[in-house]
Amino acid sequence: MGNCFSDVQGGMQAVGGVQQRPTAATTMTHNDGGHNDAVDFFYRSRGLQQLFTQIELSLAAFNLRDRDITSKSDPMAVVYAKKIDGKLDELGRTEVVLNSLNPTWIEKVTVAFQFEIMQPFVFHVYDIDTKYYNVPVKTLKLEDQDFLGEATCVLSEIVTKQSRSLTLNLHGKSGHTGLRNLGVLTIHAEELVASRSAVEITLRCSYLDNKDLFSKSDPFLRVSRIVESGGSIPICKTEVVNNNLNPTWKPLCLSMQQFGSKDNPLIIECFDFNSSGNHVLIGKLQKSVADLEKLHKGRSGANLILTSHHGHEKILKGQLFVDQFCEKEQYSFLDYISSGFELNFMVAIDFTASNGNPRNPDSLHYIDPSGRLNSYQKAIIDVGEVIQFYDSDKRFPAWGFGGRTSDGTISHCFNLNGNAGGFEVEGVEGIMTAYASALHNVALAGPTLFGQVINTAAQTAGQSLSYNSNKYFVLLIITDGVLTDLQETKDALVKASDLPLSILIVGVGGADFGQMEVLDADNGQRLESSTGRVATHDIVQFVSMRDVHGGRISVVQALLEELPGQFLTYMRRRDIKPRPLHVAQTSG
Repeated sequence: MGNCFSDVQGGMQAVGGVQQRPTAATTMTHNDGGHNDAVDFFYRSRGLQQLFTQIELSLAAFNLRDRDITSKSDPMAVVYAKKIDGKLDELGRTEVVLNSLNPTWIEKVTVAFQFEIMQPFVFHVYDIDTKYYNVPVKTLKLEDQDFLGEATCVLSEIVTKQSRSLTLNLHGKSGHTGLRNLGVLTIHAEELVASRSAVEITLRCSYLDNKDLFSKSDPFLRVSRIVESGGSIPICKTEVVNNNLNPTWKPLCLSMQQFGSKDNPLIIECFDFNSSGNHVLIGKLQKSVADLEKLHKGRSGANLILTSHHGHEKILKGQLFVDQFCEKEQYSFLDYISSGFELNFMVAIDFTASNGNPRNPDSLHYIDPSGRLNSYQKAIIDVGEVIQFYDSDKRFPAWGFGGRTSDGTISHCFNLNGNAGGFEVEGVEGIMTAYASALHNVALAGPTLFGQVINTAAQTAGQSLSYNSNKYFVLLIITDGVLTDLQETKDALVKASDLPLSILIVGVGGADFGQMEVLDADNGQRLESSTGRVATHDIVQFVSMRDVHGGRISVVQALLEELPGQFLTYMRRRDIKPRPLHVAQTSG
């Protein structure tokens, strides 16, 4: 990697060693330019572990139809992913269980659970002809086998069950069971996680060499894991501490998946930050996590070493200390969801005049009689269909803003259903119906203000804390315009950052959405309120529909990619743990 290291804009933020970054195995990328984003990519990918979690599916069937004359059926199951175009993509096969109408297959099928998209799965069960007994299952021609039944579900339906098991009736390929009972199929999902163990450490250095001419060094640490090939993979870095030769960095939280084992050697390098990206090495050392624990217990430091161009190692005066060392459990998004935690969906729709007259076909609010969805409808359906699986009652608060309601006043937060007594609607279809109805009853006006809608959503999330800590709220704002109340919106977001709330913003149409990028603090700069208060963490994700290419799914992926990480940040900051299974079942 050399001395060139960068992550987000400015390169001064910590990467990879903070609690909100769940971990998972991934691959490195190569960047040929002087600006090295390898570690940023590495950790951005690791931050998506909850979006791309490896799930192992175990299958069992009961009361299968007997297709053999002299013996029982010899069943095998095949798992498919159903693509957008309806085609089936085979993911794996079980082994063949001989002579059984109630098989429990041992061979598992591993699939990737992606939170941000719908994942329809299809399961086929076949009776394998006896002449194929010694043929590897992967080479079996399915058209030569007897079809026993089919079942379908969405992966979310399995992982949201407290038991992580789902039983489905088998039916024919036409979708009907006919006159005969074809039996049932049970699918059980287990998350493949090597370990949930993590360590939180606070590192400090003293008497560092000064590498700057007119001021003191701006040091940061980079931690890398040595791999079997002999090379090293960066796993995290600290933030930069400006103008300080005795820095103490914010705590790092490293999972066992990052460091491998407590005895695995780590390389800890201390650099002087330069905005050019050419960071100067101050010194380094090699220690395992177990060694760092010993330094903490002994309250002793370890000297940094600097290797010269001739290969000679010089022991420096500067030392590394471990001020804090704490082992902890780091739970995953699925741990919370399967123990009864829920995502409660809310939506707010822009009714400002810049959308255009809803009766005109070029309006962003135009309801096409042919059934073609406008951008607002697409966003509601795409996001709602994913999140509804994580909401048990599927009653969604729905608001509009920027419209002139029936009483003649312009409202920046009105109930979409027109009901003064309640803002909830039934399911995604309820949102769609209320939206279409509101277009007939509410006149488009303006300006574009988010503050009141965010405060109302925050009030709903805040009220839940007093009676239920297993709810997390997701507000979807769909808008076409430039914000008029940017500072008020920032104030509302900073205040809401302490709550179990994430805000997804979809920009539709051709407006300049530069302000939205400010709200989505992906550059590492947390939002600051008018009083100087800084957001606890980033709770906003913005995507412009015109900037996302690749079709419907990629819009949803871009919008929801940060949500599991935001959820985990909130839970971990408050030390909220998944509920024990018996508690979840009782409350359920």
